[in-house]
Amino acid sequence: MDNETYNDFSQKHLKTQRTNQAVAAAAELFLKHGIEEVKMTDIADASGVGVATLYRYFGTKPRMTTAVMTYLWNEITKLFSGVFESPEFTSQSGIKQLSDLMRMFIVLYQAHADFMRLVDEFDSFIIREGIPKEELTEYDRSIINFYPVLENAYLKGIEDGTVRKLDNFKLFYLSHAHALLEMCKKFVGGEILPSDDFSHAEDELQNLIDTAVAYLKT
Repeated sequence: MDNETYNDFSQKHLKTQRTNQAVAAAAELFLKHGIEEVKMTDIADASGVGVATLYRYFGTKPRMTTAVMTYLWNEITKLFSGVFESPEFTSQSGIKQLSDLMRMFIVLYQAHADFMRLVDEFDSFIIREGIPKEELTEYDRSIINFYPVLENAYLKGIEDGTVRKLDNFKLFYLSHAHALLEMCKKFVGGEILPSDDFSHAEDELQNLIDTAVAYLKT
């Protein structure tokens, strides 16, 4: 390797190292304080990466925020990796697998409330900042996608006779996944109206899951 190639490699490695360092530090700050309260200078101080370098790497705060949210979704996905391939899970009936999979939304609400609150804030941030769709491609791909596993469970349920056949299972999945995710975001956002009472939030989520499972059962 000649000196020019070596220097180029070293620069790329340093950039990757600093980028990862900054994103991880920003993620902690966002989870603790929210997106709006955190400035690029705060991220620079927390990560040890100069603010000028942050702007050189990311360009704008919206682009950095998108990178941070992509990183956080990838971290959440890692928590679930391997669970759905375990013998304990795959040995269950199709309908039981579907029920367990849908309960993952309750897990997100119970164990990752700060993250769900941040996802809700990021949705508003996208609209307010006018972030174009083409800059959200990687973020969109990073969002945890239970569909492939749910589809496998659905097909197993048809095979073992525990699930009835639907005309459009993907539509069923999207309807309930969107509803559960939005309910999680609403609950972590806190009570707003006088009539709001989220003391039974988990029961509400479970009720929607039970309704979906009952609909699927043969």
